[in-house]
Amino acid sequence: MQAGWDKTEKIKGRYDFAWLDAIINDATRGLQPWLQLSYGNHNYPGGGGSNLGAGVPTSPEALAAWDKWTAALVARYQDRVTNWEIWNEPNFGDNLENMPAKCAALHIRTLDIIKRLQPAAKVSGLALGHIDLNYAEAFFRIMTEKGKLKLLDNITYHDYTYNPDSHYPKVMQLRAILHKYAPGMPLRQGENGCPSGGGSGRGALWDYDSSELTQAKWDTRRMLGDLGHDIETSIFGIVEMAYTNGPINRLNYKGIIKSDSTKRVIQPKMAYYAIQHVTSIFDHSLRRIKQVESTHNQDYVPQRADQIAYTKSTDRSLAVYGYEHTQTRQQVFTIWVDEYIPTESNKTKNLNFTFTNAHFDQPVYVDIVSGRVHEIPASQWWGSCCKRADLHAKPFIKKGSFHTTVKRAIPSN
Repeated sequence: MQAGWDKTEKIKGRYDFAWLDAIINDATRGLQPWLQLSYGNHNYPGGGGSNLGAGVPTSPEALAAWDKWTAALVARYQDRVTNWEIWNEPNFGDNLENMPAKCAALHIRTLDIIKRLQPAAKVSGLALGHIDLNYAEAFFRIMTEKGKLKLLDNITYHDYTYNPDSHYPKVMQLRAILHKYAPGMPLRQGENGCPSGGGSGRGALWDYDSSELTQAKWDTRRMLGDLGHDIETSIFGIVEMAYTNGPINRLNYKGIIKSDSTKRVIQPKMAYYAIQHVTSIFDHSLRRIKQVESTHNQDYVPQRADQIAYTKSTDRSLAVYGYEHTQTRQQVFTIWVDEYIPTESNKTKNLNFTFTNAHFDQPVYVDIVSGRVHEIPASQWWGSCCKRADLHAKPFIKKGSFHTTVKRAIPSN
């Protein structure tokens, strides 16, 4: 959530936190707020703008006031907020004001204040509005030269794409550049979501005929795609938002709870339940299998037991990721067609898969959107797993691999 400097300091030198207190106090009954300090303040010359795409504060007076704002915010909420972010999408719309040097300078002075007042605070940096690799590298380089990059706990990016799987090559480039300057620093997907309807003035992805079904597909594909790349993920947002000005000036349909222009909650959407299904399964009891390799040879067996090879009876592009339970070592695989934008259809196709080195007792097929669990008849699967002690061998199982043909197995998108 955004703190809103301009909304809090409407009168120069006087803070009114009442509106934000209500939100923070309500959220901390069960949530952990992640609070952003932006945007600027109109009371100060060179104070920056107060909406999306605005420039950062630049004048000495405005920057001094920003420092006071940062200190006041941390002092007020440090007992309830430990996660902070500095400025939202400094490069939004290829912003020509917030060049990397300005963005880095604001990060440095803000970081110093947060860490001084709250040493255990976790601070997210950058919050790219789209993945601009040159911008990011310049920011990382300046922060490193000043000795400040490693004070950040992660780097965030926002990248709305119609196909939720299409941006990972660029995300991997971003992570490679980050790790050149700060090896091992986490990359966090800090804001993404999909609307359940279209229309101009409603924010990113507005010009697509979305629905509750396509939203649920998009959100779960993005969550599981991020998980499959070891990226911290988020879904924007909890409830539909009633914007009133700026480039987004109508009800933003990206919430997973339906509301109206009066901010009245109506009901959860399909995506709300689909996200519950994802988080109920993919918790800390599972760890990602680092190597899940596509092959055209069903007889190919990886050299290491912790490596998986699979074949598929299609030439279509699929996203396939594997996970293993930390205690039982039983496994789960996520599979979906990743070629195109989710569509308003639940049409399926039957596919054959062979997973070598997989560990199963009784495989089932789970539809992550609906939450339904489908039994796979024994006649449609066979396999073994190197006679592992934690598996229950069946008399008809053949040694070598796990093979399944699953009815209604893979949604076409």
